[in-house]
Amino acid sequence: MLIVGVVLTVALFLVPSRTAGNVEQLGYSQLKSDIAAGQVTSVAIGPDGNISGTLTNGTGFTSSYPLGLQDPQFAQLLDQHNVQVTTQPARTSISSVLLNLLPLAIVVGLFLWVGRASRRQLSGLGGIGRSRGKVFDTERPGTTFADVAGYEGAKREVTEVVDFLKQPDRYRRAGAVGPKGVLMVGPPGTGKTLLARAVAGEAGVPFISVTGSSFVEMFVGVGAARVRDLFADARRRAPSIVFIDEIDAIGQRRGGQLVSNDERDQTLNQMLAEMDGFDPATGVVVIAATNRPEVLDPALLRPGRFDRQVVIPLPAQRERRAILAVHSGGKPLGPDVDLGVVARGTPGFSGADLANLVNEAAIFAVRAGRQVIEAVDFAEAWDRLLLGHRDSSNALLPDEKRAVAVHEGGHALVAALSEHGDPVAKVTILPAGQALGVTQQLPIDERHLQSAGYLKDSLAIRMGGRVAEQIVLGETSTGAADDLAGATDLATRMVREFGMSPTLGPVGFGSRNPTYLGGEEVRSRPYAEATQRVIDEEVATLLRDAERRATATLTDHRHELDRLTELLLERETVNGAEVDEILGRIPGQPSPVAAVDHTTTRS
Repeated sequence: MLIVGVVLTVALFLVPSRTAGNVEQLGYSQLKSDIAAGQVTSVAIGPDGNISGTLTNGTGFTSSYPLGLQDPQFAQLLDQHNVQVTTQPARTSISSVLLNLLPLAIVVGLFLWVGRASRRQLSGLGGIGRSRGKVFDTERPGTTFADVAGYEGAKREVTEVVDFLKQPDRYRRAGAVGPKGVLMVGPPGTGKTLLARAVAGEAGVPFISVTGSSFVEMFVGVGAARVRDLFADARRRAPSIVFIDEIDAIGQRRGGQLVSNDERDQTLNQMLAEMDGFDPATGVVVIAATNRPEVLDPALLRPGRFDRQVVIPLPAQRERRAILAVHSGGKPLGPDVDLGVVARGTPGFSGADLANLVNEAAIFAVRAGRQVIEAVDFAEAWDRLLLGHRDSSNALLPDEKRAVAVHEGGHALVAALSEHGDPVAKVTILPAGQALGVTQQLPIDERHLQSAGYLKDSLAIRMGGRVAEQIVLGETSTGAADDLAGATDLATRMVREFGMSPTLGPVGFGSRNPTYLGGEEVRSRPYAEATQRVIDEEVATLLRDAERRATATLTDHRHELDRLTELLLERETVNGAEVDEILGRIPGQPSPVAAVDHTTTRS
């Protein structure tokens, strides 16, 4: 393209310009003949041999003097016929030069534009090895440790890292070496990333944030190049903090897959080399977060790389109370809202779940036409999150409604009469989501250990709905499917993992690695077929015992079961205090041990 432009420009310079009007091109011989015939008025001879002039009829002409020709007769011919002769100066106008250079300029400009566009397209390939970390240097997140409720131990661990970066001399004088890496593990939504943002807000050092998936590309070697660029940038900004979210995307155990991933392995190897090659004086600390610690490579977890592992579990009741207070700040709460009660009713909720609960409660308040969030809004939000949307158009048939009332009444009475059962907070037969009714229990205190008595009572409570249907209605229904599945799973864990089977003995076949994403780790069965048969028999025995205990309890309190069923049919929702009143005791009073049959029989 550039060559074409040069050729066009040269051609424009070589082609003689034409004068305005009619111009005739004459050969040299024809010109001499016209001069001899007296048809030429004037000629102008240029230094390059170009000849131009005017004929007697007013027409202009151009011609050229042949190069190398010596013709003295031409000058004599001009003199004999009185032709006016002038000479053309060797000059070229600026406008003609610019006009002749215009094609070249256009072609060169087009060439440069195409080249720049190509470089932009190739910049992805040229810069594909660059780190995609987001640097918080002069403008850091406004999140601080005050915004992270609870988790004092985790905050203390991370605070020491920040303090080491701010005041390294204090630790150096004591001979202490700062940690090179901190790994935060825990279930999703517990605030690992929030804690990292708080570190960025508290630390007076640059904070480089990147996700593990940003290292993974389709091109082999790109991930390793990005790791090198990330740590090179961190060293230039030292002291600094590198935060890698979801590190399991690149840190998975090597050699544990049927199909190897060379790109991921190279990226992990580069990560190991960079962390192991740290000089403590550089002041670079890596903070990583994951909810899958069981899949990480052991070389990544050894001391010298991730020196500390900070576990951020699901918040306890006291911490849930503090988290609810943080998320409720600035929101108008009614006088009947007790965040302590809400915290009791949300065991297993993460920080993200609690934030969603407060937001849903505010939405319910707006839907009701109020600007103040009341306790009923939190109750509705709890039902919405745990049970699903309540559809009023999906009304139960009269027989179905009675069956659900009997079922939930059985759950509630067995729970209220169990020695180790949690207090009943609410019983409802309003359908929501996939649940046709719910019996809600609120633990008084947060449990960290569950005894065998508590687990057996839990089995009996789960069986209470099905047993109540059998006693009152004479048959069971499909409404107990979820109860049976939950009871079977709990009984299986009691036998296989908790060693609560006298026949099988004190053995445990559970996974030693925590699984924060739910479900069981897929693994081969570590026991024989005969052991599996014993496990199945022990599970069936536990479930039959739970069914017999629930049957004995509800048979002895058949009158109370009928009263609770009628009250549910009348009001649709009954609170725990009313259940205690039906049982003839003061609300909150411990369950009478004699009311529950604790004997264990075997078939």
